Amino acid sequence: MWTYEKRLQFPVKITKTCPKTAQLIISQYGGPDGELSASMRYLAQRYTMPVKSVGGLLTDIGTEELAHMEMICAMVYQLTRDLTVEQAQASGFDAYYIDHTKALWPQAAAGVPFTALEFQSKGDAIADLTEDLAAEQKARVVYDNLLRMITDPEVREPLKFLRTREIVHFQRFGEALERTKERLDSNNYYYFNPEFDKKFLQN
Repeated sequence: MWTYEKRLQFPVKITKTCPKTAQLIISQYGGPDGELSASMRYLAQRYTMPVKSVGGLLTDIGTEELAHMEMICAMVYQLTRDLTVEQAQASGFDAYYIDHTKALWPQAAAGVPFTALEFQSKGDAIADLTEDLAAEQKARVVYDNLLRMITDPEVREPLKFLRTREIVHFQRFGEALERTKERLDSNNYYYFNPEFDKKFLQN
């Protein structure tokens, strides 16, 4: 059960229309390293995690990623809410406009639609947590790339906040991996599936 507050985790107040920027930022909605795939990954993995506190962490971070997806959608919406057809054509946003007008739809910056094939849930604690560490680093790289290309401070501030959260999540997943390994046979960290082969778990 989640408690939902009707406010963004970090304020998004963008006043200038810029469909080109929206087209870049939307990658963190539906791209391969975006917030939608992150939330789906963590909220799926939590069920089979053998360490209860790590499952709780996945629930917390997966829920926060939904809040981050909400921020990204707010940014794309604000960057395009006053969009004209002429601006869409001039910026290269016209193909998106044809399919979705100004509605929010998950895709990568290159236009590739979101797919669940972009994330995994293996039912193996070591495999899943290692993927989670990599996912946070890949998302951080995308935010780095966005911040190199975008100069508008109204857009940069929420992006900087989101980048910082990727670093925090990476640290938490690193701690979770170590916590999980403490429950395993140290000679067999990578030899078996701790979620399936429970006989190898230490009591």
